[in-house]
Amino acid sequence: GSMKQYAWDTVQQQLQETLEVYPTVKGIQVLNDEGTHLFASYRGEWIPDTPATRQRILEGVRVWNSFSDSSPREGILAAIDTYYDPEKKISLYVYSDDLSRGSISAIVREIDRRNTADAEGNKRVRIHAVAFPVYYDVTGQLLTAANFMILMRAICQRNGGTLVALPSRRAD
Repeated sequence: GSMKQYAWDTVQQQLQETLEVYPTVKGIQVLNDEGTHLFASYRGEWIPDTPATRQRILEGVRVWNSFSDSSPREGILAAIDTYYDPEKKISLYVYSDDLSRGSISAIVREIDRRNTADAEGNKRVRIHAVAFPVYYDVTGQLLTAANFMILMRAICQRNGGTLVALPSRRAD
């Protein structure tokens, strides 16, 4: 939707930068906000991390066309439910620009219920987010972008993650 139309180059750049921050990981997976896998053949399992895999991911994301309801809820829950393993440290990265449906507090509560803490207080999955100011850049309106920021700030804070808010390109 909006990110594909207005920010896809930036999304791809941010994804590549995230991969570069972690030159090697034990496994990798890519889902959209609906919980749909970029590579269906790897659904439910980790994709081995190789330079070729990373290139396939970047190329796959570049041309990926998939339905989005502009709510990260389903994708976050699918990632937690499918990939959590008490023997592994797992981080989830959410890249988005808005929250057009769903109650912020209800989504936060549902993620809290699924992403429980271990005996040391660590959450099952660390959740990070990169927020793109697409709607504000295009329309000057903040509502859905602000809702996403509020949601992800709460989720990142409660789940040991970091929220990165990219700057607007608007000159006002």
